[in-house]
Amino acid sequence: MGEERVAVYDRDGSVVGSAPRARMRSEGLWHAATSVLVRSTDLTKVYVHRRTADKDVYPAMYDCWAGGVVAAGEAPDEAARRELAEELGIRAEPRFLFRTSHERGSVRFHAFVYEIHWDGPVIHQPEEIAAGRWMPLAELRNHARDPAWPFVPDGRQFLTEWFDFRED
Repeated sequence: MGEERVAVYDRDGSVVGSAPRARMRSEGLWHAATSVLVRSTDLTKVYVHRRTADKDVYPAMYDCWAGGVVAAGEAPDEAARRELAEELGIRAEPRFLFRTSHERGSVRFHAFVYEIHWDGPVIHQPEEIAAGRWMPLAELRNHARDPAWPFVPDGRQFLTEWFDFRED
């Protein structure tokens, strides 16, 4: 089995090919990723987790999004379902919310942002998630505003955009 291939995008958001994941990282190629926010069914809490220390991007930081890179030939909706199942053991259909982009140093991607309402079991993928818990929305918003809290930069960006999206 060869190295995982990911979809490569241009700056404008069109798929232009594919590349091995390691090349995408080393060359800072534009790609796409999905981010799924898991909310409690009473809409008062969000599932927040801490990434493992050996993640290739933003290790050991907190995140409130389940997601990952869109594979070559994979649609973003498929990637969102796959990542949600892999990372948190949730097999369900997330609802697409909006598309945005994230650019920080050599990390450059188009994000497809989703959410799901869930009160079922959450089963961590041990290779990706070290720990997690349900966090009240107000507490999460306060953490996201605190630059000292070790929160993944893309997750902080998307959370701010999500709060704005909700208020529109």
